[in-house]
Amino acid sequence: MTLTGAVERTPAATPERLNATYLAQWVATQAARYRVPGVQFAVAVDDEVVLDGAWGVTDLTSGTPLRPDHLFRVASHSKTFTATAVARLVDAGSLRWDDPIGTYVPELDRTGVGEVTVREALGHTGGLLRDGRDADFWQLGLPFPDRAALLDAVLTGGEVLGRGEAFKYSNLAYGLLGLVVEAVTGERFADHVHRELLAPLGLDDTFGELDDEIVRRAVVGHSAPAPAAPGLPVVFADGRLPVAATTTGALAAATGFCSTARDLVRWAMAHCDGSTLLRPETRRLLQREESAFERPHAPRRAYGLGFELRDLDGRRLVGHSGGFPGQITRTWFDPTARVAVSVLTNAIDGPADAIATGLFALVAAALGADAASGTDTGADGTGDDARLADLDRWTGRFANLWGSTDVVRLGHDLWLIDPRRADPFDGAERLRVDGDVLRPETHAGFGPVGEPVHVLRDGDGTPSGVVVGGVTSWPADEFERQRQASTRR
Repeated sequence: MTLTGAVERTPAATPERLNATYLAQWVATQAARYRVPGVQFAVAVDDEVVLDGAWGVTDLTSGTPLRPDHLFRVASHSKTFTATAVARLVDAGSLRWDDPIGTYVPELDRTGVGEVTVREALGHTGGLLRDGRDADFWQLGLPFPDRAALLDAVLTGGEVLGRGEAFKYSNLAYGLLGLVVEAVTGERFADHVHRELLAPLGLDDTFGELDDEIVRRAVVGHSAPAPAAPGLPVVFADGRLPVAATTTGALAAATGFCSTARDLVRWAMAHCDGSTLLRPETRRLLQREESAFERPHAPRRAYGLGFELRDLDGRRLVGHSGGFPGQITRTWFDPTARVAVSVLTNAIDGPADAIATGLFALVAAALGADAASGTDTGADGTGDDARLADLDRWTGRFANLWGSTDVVRLGHDLWLIDPRRADPFDGAERLRVDGDVLRPETHAGFGPVGEPVHVLRDGDGTPSGVVVGGVTSWPADEFERQRQASTRR
């Protein structure tokens, strides 16, 4: 089995053009701002992993530096693997979308739960309980359910809504899909997924469940920071506690997988246009909007079959999140543009979605700048290095009393960005070189609209500061040294 069809890699998809160094710096800034123990991240474009990095530690207790090969519990990313395994069985004629689950799980035969179809379970429209009546396994108060406990949970009051009545997320439904896969294939669910998906795709750092060896390679999850207590002094230490590792029993198909950000963006590439993992029509079915809903004070959300869907600045993204005790994760990919981003955090309040969304926006801007530039270069980028180097002469991170400002190159464009904002383009300005100044686009606004940005330089031409709206900022490391020195006086 091949990972993809014949899709040529574009010259734009190089770490240099995407400015992968800055992307990693931006992620680190966000991670530090949110004060999470560790963040692992990766970006892939056209089958190439162009960014693969990590920031922070695996465990606050040990202080072990986090690496790109450390394993995270990616939780509900598991549903993308389960849905793909089911879809391949459908493609092979071993299973049908509208088969009732009870056909393959005898304990459910002739019950209302057993009438829920494979497709309804995949799309969370079967109306089943989310996690059960006693779901304290999510805070490690009891073990995750085994087969008997799973079946008891769905057979005893497990039907909450009517089939097709509404989108109702259900981990129990995906646990049942794991049992369906085992019944159809005659294999353990984890063994089947490894043989059919993980091994052929070379996803050597992805596993269907924890074992002792995997635990040794895995990060430690962490609780949220200690809440502030009235009447007690302010404490600046976070007060996070480690969260013990656990296995997921019969819910492995819903939440048991472990992986890395690098493997997850490669997995996403296998679901992009040109992939041969699934028939094109099957892949489109998984990624087509099956359900959508809106709630007050919340954005519109949509779901296909095993995959979440989102619109980001006109792009249609596909992916999934993962929430496990002490770990929050997120992967987004554009199946048409063949771009994927994954961010994994080892804290229960980890901002994986915010960082992944912002990182995707930066990558999209860099690729869009390349497409719009019309740069005439060879397939290897020949003739472009000088142009990138000339633009990089204007860049740097600068700081003053009010905070930080980045002058950054994304593709062939220069931008003025506040690196502290979760949305990097909130308040950002696209800049063009005009002689010895940088000029933003003209628009309405409260800031120094239309005013040139002056870049100060040392004798060797290195940027020594920027002046934005008449206010000077200095290189961030230099400003911090000055700030520390002033506090010691």
